[in-house]
Amino acid sequence: MRLRCAVLDDFQDVATTLADWTPVQDRTEVVSFTEHFASEDELASALADFDIVVTLRERVPFPASLLDRLPRLKLLIASGMRNSVIDYAAAERNGVTVCGTKSTSTPPVELTWALLLGLARSLVTENNALRSGGPWQSTVGADLHGRRLGLLGLGKIGSRVAQVGLAFGMEVTAWSHHLTKERADEVGVQLASSKEELLETSDFVSLHLVLSDRTRGILGAPELALLRPTAYLVNTSRAGLVDQDALLAALHEGRIAGAGVDVFDVEPLPADHPMRTAPRLLATPHLGYVSGNNYRTYYGHAVEDIEAYLAGAPVRRLG
Repeated sequence: MRLRCAVLDDFQDVATTLADWTPVQDRTEVVSFTEHFASEDELASALADFDIVVTLRERVPFPASLLDRLPRLKLLIASGMRNSVIDYAAAERNGVTVCGTKSTSTPPVELTWALLLGLARSLVTENNALRSGGPWQSTVGADLHGRRLGLLGLGKIGSRVAQVGLAFGMEVTAWSHHLTKERADEVGVQLASSKEELLETSDFVSLHLVLSDRTRGILGAPELALLRPTAYLVNTSRAGLVDQDALLAALHEGRIAGAGVDVFDVEPLPADHPMRTAPRLLATPHLGYVSGNNYRTYYGHAVEDIEAYLAGAPVRRLG
């Protein structure tokens, strides 16, 4: 009897074309879902007859309440090797093996700069005007060379963002709770004395922190108030790092020049979500890790995980 494998949130319908599933096709029926399930009830109903589930990053939570409703589920594969929305204890209790895949940090670095450059040069405004017959030039771009880029977080992604900033001739400074001068020196950037100092002195601020109890809401209304009116904020990490209501207020009131955002408190965004119409906002639908090479890795390794599981061999375990 073939096992049934569900691939969730395959919005572009590419899961079965960007990887070779033939090694498991005789033993596994793969079903791709291109629409997001909005509720746990919908998800539980859709997955009731599946033995294997492949989920992308942290788009879909798997709490105990859901895992307890999926008696057939035996293998849960999440792309990447870190996932905070899976209840590992509940998975173990239900006999579900949880594993991951390799991933690359290059795509979110590139998207960070796409957003930052788009904001600095008002690319959306100018492109829309050009295509609609509007005014020929209506904005004055913000320079990068000689300006200060402040990074909250200097890990794998933050350090690569820093290198690009340095290549543009920017003055790059960084801060996080555990960041040391030795690490900052290694990357070639300045260590800010405090989060507040970084926010007060930066022309561009970009977040590259892991979401945790300590970092959740690290930028609230008081912190956003420290930003200059000419400053830009970019968040391609996690929505929970920034107080969403405070950010919306800052954008509507013009207290910052603009924001580039790829992550949201609710995903996909409802049609009436205020982020869809906020001024001074350049937003993308969580595209940080959405690239050809990354997807080939995700789904290719998912096939490998399924092969290993079926053969009783070790898998890339999470949790």
